[in-house]
Amino acid sequence: MPVNEDSFTNWKHREEIAESMIPMIGKLHRERDVTVLLHSRSLVNKSVVSILKTHRFARQIDGEELSVTETLPYLRALTTLDLGPSQIDIGMLAATHRTDERGLTAEEFTAEAVAGATGAEKVAFREGRDVVLYGFGRIGRLVARLLIEKAGSGNGLRLRAIVVRQGGDQDIVKRASLLRRDSIHGQFQGTITVDEASNTIVANGNEIKVIYASDPSEVDYTAYGIKDAILIDNTGKWRDREGLSQHLRPGIDKVVLTAPGKGDVPNIVHGVNHDTIKPDEQILSCASCTTNAIVPPLKAMADEYGVLRGHVETVHSFTNDQNLLDNYHKADRRGRSAPLNMVITETGAASAVAKALPDLKAPITGSSIRVPVPDVSIAILSLRLGRETTRAEVLDHLRDVSLTSPLKRQIDFTTAPDAVSSDFMGSRHASIIDAGATKVDGDNAILYLWYDNEFGYSCQVVRVVQHVSGVEYPTYPAPAV
Repeated sequence: MPVNEDSFTNWKHREEIAESMIPMIGKLHRERDVTVLLHSRSLVNKSVVSILKTHRFARQIDGEELSVTETLPYLRALTTLDLGPSQIDIGMLAATHRTDERGLTAEEFTAEAVAGATGAEKVAFREGRDVVLYGFGRIGRLVARLLIEKAGSGNGLRLRAIVVRQGGDQDIVKRASLLRRDSIHGQFQGTITVDEASNTIVANGNEIKVIYASDPSEVDYTAYGIKDAILIDNTGKWRDREGLSQHLRPGIDKVVLTAPGKGDVPNIVHGVNHDTIKPDEQILSCASCTTNAIVPPLKAMADEYGVLRGHVETVHSFTNDQNLLDNYHKADRRGRSAPLNMVITETGAASAVAKALPDLKAPITGSSIRVPVPDVSIAILSLRLGRETTRAEVLDHLRDVSLTSPLKRQIDFTTAPDAVSSDFMGSRHASIIDAGATKVDGDNAILYLWYDNEFGYSCQVVRVVQHVSGVEYPTYPAPAV
């Protein structure tokens, strides 16, 4: 009994500390546009239990839990600084301070580590950038949730409008209901009201105009006060430059496609090639969910070992492009019932690798099987490496990449022995490496990469939009290169 009492007393103490952290995290976010992270995981708008659970992720680094008692001093230190818009990782602050031998206090070390976010070096607050969603399906609604969540102080991205086709009576009410409740991703975190008279959805104070149109040429965005906006096309109806250029009307400055682009449309995987976007580029693609899942770990392996050739087999959850029951479909096999069958189909992810990683000359092939789960897929990446290695070495490398490299927002890493697909619903990473399933034999490596093909991909889309809009704020401490 005494041991249990001590454990429970310790838990209540940590709960109390986590409760004290919430207003500090919220104030930094609202007033300074500072996102507080813990090993790349946002603590903004998190509950007490969520904060405590996120701290347990530190077991991946040190083999033991990082306590809120250890991170609290760094969070307090942040509240005393004149910070500009930024992302600050208190988990990394604690980890790097622990290895620092200069005897600095938490306050002194924090001030030094985030110096780029203070004083003359800090990023200036910018006027919010307008965003328009063209289409409001699975990806559109999740992107909307993310944009609303990240509204922060109002100086970042502002979701101003959604463009859809009129769907009949109470169209806006039904669309708001789909935003409010999601069978896979749960309830919307906040409040949503509808003003049918003005065709407006108000979500957490964000006024979002619903514009009805069947074609881009029908919309005058300036009539809604929208200017220099980034339009995110979630329909996939147009995938080449000519088609997507129809969106470049008064009020729209750039177009981002949430599907693989065709022709000369740049295919961007954030974390890998987003820095190649030209400032004057007006049309770009975020590639596919599977491309986003395989390209970051493929780059990590190529950089360390070299890759001579590869094959990716994706086991993909079914999508709205398939039929619920057997019915006509223009594509082979996709007309067969999605919830009842495994369906062999094609994937363009392998061929899209060349656009995201042009320096990788290795041939990459691919195929796909749709399976009866509603979300979360797995990519099995089989690689012939440039040199022999061991399983332990590969896992140590990928674990380090997921924790400290510039790819840490794209690549996650799990050692959970009983992990299954539903465990990764809501993951914000492009892919999660399953350490237990990884196989290495000499110069052959097989990686199993889980990915939330809806939410994880939507996070990648928002990161690209943040980058091209100029509101992708720096992260401190800076990740190792």
